[in-house]
Amino acid sequence: METKNIMIVGVGGQGSLLASKLLGHLFLSQGMDVKVSEVHGMSQRGGSVVTYVRFGDRVYSPVIDQGEADFIVSFELLEAARWLPWLKKGGRIVTNTQQIDPMPVITGVAEYPQELVEKMKSLGVEVDAMDCLSLAEKAGSVKAVNIVLLGRLSQYFDIPEESWIASLTANVPEKLLDINKKAFALGREGA
Repeated sequence: METKNIMIVGVGGQGSLLASKLLGHLFLSQGMDVKVSEVHGMSQRGGSVVTYVRFGDRVYSPVIDQGEADFIVSFELLEAARWLPWLKKGGRIVTNTQQIDPMPVITGVAEYPQELVEKMKSLGVEVDAMDCLSLAEKAGSVKAVNIVLLGRLSQYFDIPEESWIASLTANVPEKLLDINKKAFALGREGA
């Protein structure tokens, strides 16, 4: 299997590190070679965060260069647009439609860009956008946005749902498992 690349992008504190850990576990359980790299940025101050997950028969580096990402999984809409140059031709963005104002918007120096999903689609990009925050709330916790996104991402892989749930079970504390299973199912169903 050729190497596949997933970038997980968002704002600090949204659970991107757990998402990358879960994906790494999942692909390892499927017998693939996996490399995961975390680039934190200003994660504890609400800054941009990116993690790379690469998997295949043989993976030599954890880093994804511009134009190489098969998927960009974005926890926040502006982050999806910011990392667009890393998406390969024919790649897909799976994004939460939530908008978190970056510092220039908060301070009034800039305005949050409008119609980002439409703008990305107008460039010929495959965009799967949904309100993951509402689905996470429906599951029982706003902190489950990351798992809603992984549920949505799971639709694009020929890996049994049970394997995804097994990786979820291995990486999430037992007391939070029911909420996260619900979040995964809501993301997978897209409803």
